[in-house]
Amino acid sequence: MSAVVSLQNVHKSFGENQVLKGVSFDIERGQVVAIIGQSGSGKSTALRCIDHLERIDEGSIQVCGHILGGSKVDLGQLRKDVGIVFQSYNLFPHLTVGRNIMLALRHVRKLGRNVCEERARRVLDTVGLLEKYDSYPEQLSGGQQQRVAIARSLAMEPQVMLFDEVTSALDPQLTGEVLKVIEKLAQGGMTMVLVTHEMAFARRLANVIIFMHQGQVWEQGGPDILVNPKTRELQDFIGNGL
Repeated sequence: MSAVVSLQNVHKSFGENQVLKGVSFDIERGQVVAIIGQSGSGKSTALRCIDHLERIDEGSIQVCGHILGGSKVDLGQLRKDVGIVFQSYNLFPHLTVGRNIMLALRHVRKLGRNVCEERARRVLDTVGLLEKYDSYPEQLSGGQQQRVAIARSLAMEPQVMLFDEVTSALDPQLTGEVLKVIEKLAQGGMTMVLVTHEMAFARRLANVIIFMHQGQVWEQGGPDILVNPKTRELQDFIGNGL
């Protein structure tokens, strides 16, 4: 089976700070991959490179048939194929939940209004918020806003979903709401890459766990690596309760 996402010897620096130092890994269609590691290990930068939000300095990335790293990237098509959800919800406060979701469908997908409305309601139903279609973001809890952000990405019908520490700003109860939605997507076969500090969730849901340390893939394997880590660095990371 060919990889839907493939990073090969990826390097990325910000000025003198070398953040990624030859990162390589493959993700198969339908897999859930959790990227873990300390702050500053490069995990979020790796995720952002997959969506071409950061340009790599060296190496290659292939995602959904797109080759990143060269000068010619069809960003419009890439954004259709790859959805990303951040820690901050980035919802437009002056638009209703339904219109927040429909915006990209109208202007990027160029879909008609009736199709957009139907799809917006369908993805809101998927995340358990259909009744909030006409609400404004300020009327929602943080967990609900994050679920709307997930629905907005789902509405574009991407092949791959990326989640960058989407629960780190939420309290435990709201975190549980969001994780249930992600788990539901996994059960539906969505290919997902999660940067997360939720170790119990990663162990339960992920097919592959990638531990990054000092800008490199330090250890990689199934969920069992969280029980029997092979490297001292991963042992220390887990032992610190992260």
